[in-house]
Amino acid sequence: MAKREIQEINAGSMADIAFLLLIFFLVTTTMDTDTGLIRRLPPPPDPDRIDEFDVKKRNVFEVLVNANNQILAKGDYIQVTELRAKVKDFIKSDPNNPTLPEFKEEEIEGLGLFPVSKQIISLQNDNGTSYDMYIKVQNELVGAYNELRNEFAQQKFGKTYQELQQQAGASEKAERQLDAVKKVYPQRISEAEPKKIGGAE
Repeated sequence: MAKREIQEINAGSMADIAFLLLIFFLVTTTMDTDTGLIRRLPPPPDPDRIDEFDVKKRNVFEVLVNANNQILAKGDYIQVTELRAKVKDFIKSDPNNPTLPEFKEEEIEGLGLFPVSKQIISLQNDNGTSYDMYIKVQNELVGAYNELRNEFAQQKFGKTYQELQQQAGASEKAERQLDAVKKVYPQRISEAEPKKIGGAE
């Protein structure tokens, strides 16, 4: 009795089908991208340029965050919830107070000569600072600037800073006003490279 032959499956086109499926999934799949922090890094320094910086201590608000997520702001230990108010007071400043930043008269379109604080916020994190605390501190610093800009824009132009941002693309007037607000309260956050500040053993 003759043996019955087993029929083989033709797998010649399987590679083509797998390739087509791969192309299909690559074309139709969307991937979420992390936007990260909204920070614009400075351009690389010009090796031929020599800058001399003379920043007075009174113009700098130093924020240190240690490995235990404790915040030392201008020499005082504070909670992260207290940071925004302290930074706002420093940025607004008082030219007659020798412990607060100096002012410089600057020509600002629509406002004429206007006193602008020479303030700088200096942030230094420890290598052991948690990412969560880092984000909270950043939010408070940026929030302080945004609140001051909001208050100023509302007072001078009858609109919030956010409203001016939304209208800036369509309105030349709003763009000029937005630029004026930014010049009155320039966001100056200097972030040093993380190092061992202390806290954790």
